[in-house]
Amino acid sequence: MQSLEAELEEARALDTDDLADAVESIGFECTRCGACCKGEDEDDHTATVFPDEVRDLEASDEYDGDYDWRDVARPMPYGLSATDDGDLEGETFEWALQTDDCGDCTFYEEDESGTGACVAHDDRPLICRTYPFSVALAGTSQPMGEAVDEEGVVRAHECEGLGRDISRADAEELARALKERAVRELEEAIAVRDEYAPADPDPGEVVVHDSEGAKRIDGTPLEE
Repeated sequence: MQSLEAELEEARALDTDDLADAVESIGFECTRCGACCKGEDEDDHTATVFPDEVRDLEASDEYDGDYDWRDVARPMPYGLSATDDGDLEGETFEWALQTDDCGDCTFYEEDESGTGACVAHDDRPLICRTYPFSVALAGTSQPMGEAVDEEGVVRAHECEGLGRDISRADAEELARALKERAVRELEEAIAVRDEYAPADPDPGEVVVHDSEGAKRIDGTPLEE
């Protein structure tokens, strides 16, 4: 298995024309079904969001500064345990987009016809911009759902929009976002590894380790 640094170099060397060819070959058009924005079965929606993407959503003019960190992101639940009161505690890595009481992404809304839309569409994170595709490199994250198609290093995950015609311009835009996401995910993984130090959280406390260090659930550094 290659080191994360070697995988990062491979990600940086990805040819966006090749990625666009793969996306175009597989085909995709969003049907606005909302499946990628909803919790799956009884599991909450868990879309990884980078720290700077959280801040971008906080600062978005669309929300007039009404959002704070906890409105946008929550600790990734994996590795956390539940207290007797049902709260989470422990240490985890990275952030997930915040969810509503149904486990759906908090930025997802449906109109009266049931057609879904992202209310943060212009500021949506890279993992949302690239769904249902991913790049098959170690250290990169995979969206929910099994890969159902592949072309080169590009994987396509379960989505009813797959197999539909996509313009070359849209395929190229997706390819650029896919490369950026692969690079960012590996840079984040390396930084998390290098910044990590056990935090020994108190009972009932959650500590999130990201590329900027250990944080509380409100995004503030643990040492403050």
